[in-house]
Amino acid sequence: MTGATTPRGWFLAWRMAVAALLVTLTTVVYAQAGSSNKTAANQSRVERGRYIVEDVAICGMCHTPRNGSGELEREQWLDGAALWLLPARPTSDWPLKAPRIAGSPAASDEDLIRLLTTGIWKTGIRLRPPMPQFRMSREDAEAVVAYLRSLTPRAGD
Repeated sequence: MTGATTPRGWFLAWRMAVAALLVTLTTVVYAQAGSSNKTAANQSRVERGRYIVEDVAICGMCHTPRNGSGELEREQWLDGAALWLLPARPTSDWPLKAPRIAGSPAASDEDLIRLLTTGIWKTGIRLRPPMPQFRMSREDAEAVVAYLRSLTPRAGD
Protein backbone atom coordinates (compact mmCIF):
# COMPACT_ATOMS: atom_id res chain seq x y z
CA MET A 1 0.00 0.00 0.00
CA THR A 2 1.34 3.39 -0.97
CA GLY A 3 0.35 7.07 -0.95
CA ALA A 4 -3.13 8.05 0.31
CA THR A 5 -4.25 4.42 0.49
CA THR A 6 -1.96 3.66 3.46
CA PRO A 7 -2.98 4.59 6.99
CA ARG A 8 -0.08 7.04 7.07
CA GLY A 9 -1.25 8.51 3.72
CA TRP A 10 -4.78 8.96 5.00
CA PHE A 11 -3.47 10.58 8.16
CA LEU A 12 -1.31 13.04 6.19
CA ALA A 13 -4.20 13.87 3.82
CA TRP A 14 -6.51 14.37 6.80
CA ARG A 15 -3.93 16.64 8.53
CA MET A 16 -3.51 18.72 5.39
CA ALA A 17 -7.29 19.10 5.03
CA VAL A 18 -7.61 20.16 8.67
CA ALA A 19 -4.72 22.63 8.26
CA ALA A 20 -6.34 24.09 5.15
CA LEU A 21 -9.65 24.43 7.00
CA LEU A 22 -7.93 26.17 9.94
CA VAL A 23 -6.16 28.59 7.60
CA THR A 24 -9.48 29.38 5.90
CA LEU A 25 -11.29 29.89 9.22
CA THR A 26 -8.47 32.03 10.59
CA THR A 27 -8.51 34.18 7.46
CA VAL A 28 -12.28 34.66 7.74
CA VAL A 29 -12.08 35.51 11.46
CA TYR A 30 -9.25 38.00 10.94
CA ALA A 31 -11.04 39.55 7.95
CA GLN A 32 -14.17 40.00 10.05
CA ALA A 33 -12.11 41.41 12.93
CA GLY A 34 -10.41 43.80 10.50
CA SER A 35 -13.79 44.82 9.14
CA SER A 36 -15.03 45.35 12.69
CA ASN A 37 -11.96 47.46 13.49
CA LYS A 38 -12.56 49.52 10.34
CA THR A 39 -16.19 50.01 11.32
CA ALA A 40 -15.17 51.09 14.83
CA ALA A 41 -12.53 53.42 13.39
CA ASN A 42 -15.08 54.92 10.99
CA GLN A 43 -17.60 55.39 13.82
CA SER A 44 -14.88 57.11 15.84
CA ARG A 45 -14.06 59.36 12.86
CA VAL A 46 -17.76 60.21 12.35
CA GLU A 47 -18.13 61.05 16.06
CA ARG A 48 -15.05 63.29 15.90
CA GLY A 49 -16.56 65.00 12.84
CA ARG A 50 -19.88 65.44 14.66
CA TYR A 51 -18.05 67.12 17.53
CA ILE A 52 -16.19 69.49 15.18
CA VAL A 53 -19.32 70.36 13.15
CA GLU A 54 -21.70 70.78 16.09
CA ASP A 55 -19.50 72.01 18.94
CA VAL A 56 -16.44 73.68 17.40
CA ALA A 57 -17.25 75.09 13.96
CA ILE A 58 -20.98 75.35 14.81
CA CYS A 59 -21.97 74.80 11.16
CA GLY A 60 -25.64 74.44 12.05
CA MET A 61 -25.89 78.15 12.89
CA CYS A 62 -25.93 78.97 9.17
CA HIS A 63 -26.62 75.67 7.38
CA THR A 64 -29.78 74.72 9.34
CA PRO A 65 -33.18 76.45 8.98
CA ARG A 66 -34.76 78.08 12.02
CA ASN A 67 -38.33 77.89 13.27
CA GLY A 68 -40.57 80.88 14.09
CA SER A 69 -38.88 81.22 17.50
CA GLY A 70 -35.44 81.42 15.92
CA GLU A 71 -34.43 77.94 17.15
CA LEU A 72 -32.62 75.52 14.87
CA GLU A 73 -34.86 72.93 13.18
CA ARG A 74 -33.09 69.67 14.11
CA GLU A 75 -35.34 67.74 11.69
CA GLN A 76 -33.67 69.74 8.90
CA TRP A 77 -30.15 69.58 10.33
CA LEU A 78 -27.61 71.03 7.88
CA ASP A 79 -30.14 70.98 5.02
CA GLY A 80 -29.29 74.54 3.97
CA ALA A 81 -30.94 77.75 5.10
CA ALA A 82 -31.46 81.42 4.35
CA LEU A 83 -28.65 83.42 5.90
CA TRP A 84 -29.57 85.57 8.85
CA LEU A 85 -26.26 87.45 8.78
CA LEU A 86 -25.89 90.70 6.88
CA PRO A 87 -22.62 92.35 5.85
CA ALA A 88 -21.40 95.40 7.78
CA ARG A 89 -21.15 97.23 4.45
CA PRO A 90 -23.24 96.45 1.39
CA THR A 91 -21.53 93.97 -0.91
CA SER A 92 -22.71 92.60 -4.25
CA ASP A 93 -21.60 88.98 -3.75
CA TRP A 94 -22.97 88.34 -0.25
CA PRO A 95 -24.65 84.90 -0.26
CA LEU A 96 -28.34 84.76 0.59
CA LYS A 97 -28.39 81.08 1.46
CA ALA A 98 -26.04 78.60 3.10
CA PRO A 99 -26.08 75.38 1.06
CA ARG A 100 -27.13 71.95 2.26
CA ILE A 101 -24.10 70.10 3.56
CA ALA A 102 -25.87 67.06 5.09
CA GLY A 103 -25.53 63.75 3.30
CA SER A 104 -23.88 64.41 -0.01
CA PRO A 105 -22.44 67.90 -0.39
CA ALA A 106 -21.89 68.93 -3.99
CA ALA A 107 -18.22 67.99 -4.07
CA SER A 108 -15.90 65.02 -3.80
CA ASP A 109 -14.31 64.10 -0.49
CA GLU A 110 -10.99 65.51 -1.71
CA ASP A 111 -12.65 68.81 -2.71
CA LEU A 112 -14.26 69.11 0.71
CA ILE A 113 -11.01 68.27 2.50
CA ARG A 114 -9.22 70.89 0.41
CA LEU A 115 -11.92 73.42 1.32
CA LEU A 116 -11.62 72.70 5.04
CA THR A 117 -7.81 72.69 5.06
CA THR A 118 -7.17 75.67 2.77
CA GLY A 119 -10.40 77.69 2.49
CA ILE A 120 -10.38 77.17 -1.30
CA TRP A 121 -13.42 75.71 -3.08
CA LYS A 122 -13.23 73.21 -5.96
CA THR A 123 -13.34 76.10 -8.45
CA GLY A 124 -10.05 77.42 -7.07
CA ILE A 125 -11.75 80.44 -5.47
CA ARG A 126 -11.57 81.25 -1.79
CA LEU A 127 -14.86 81.11 0.04
CA ARG A 128 -16.34 84.48 0.73
CA PRO A 129 -17.73 85.73 4.04
CA PRO A 130 -19.58 84.89 6.10
CA MET A 131 -18.14 81.40 5.60
CA PRO A 132 -15.08 81.02 7.85
CA GLN A 133 -11.76 80.35 6.17
CA PHE A 134 -10.97 77.12 8.00
CA ARG A 135 -7.45 75.71 8.22
CA MET A 136 -8.27 72.32 9.71
CA SER A 137 -5.78 69.51 9.89
CA ARG A 138 -6.34 66.83 7.25
CA GLU A 139 -7.45 64.41 9.98
CA ASP A 140 -10.09 66.86 11.25
CA ALA A 141 -11.26 67.63 7.72
CA GLU A 142 -11.61 63.91 6.95
CA ALA A 143 -13.63 63.48 10.14
CA VAL A 144 -15.95 66.35 9.19
CA VAL A 145 -16.48 64.87 5.72
CA ALA A 146 -17.19 61.42 7.23
CA TYR A 147 -19.77 62.99 9.55
CA LEU A 148 -21.46 65.01 6.79
CA ARG A 149 -21.60 61.93 4.53
CA SER A 150 -23.17 59.93 7.39
CA LEU A 151 -26.18 62.25 7.55
CA THR A 152 -29.38 61.75 5.58
CA PRO A 153 -30.76 64.94 4.06
CA ARG A 154 -34.51 65.50 3.87
CA ALA A 155 -36.23 63.71 1.01
CA GLY A 156 -36.37 65.73 -2.17
CA ASP A 157 -33.30 67.85 -1.43
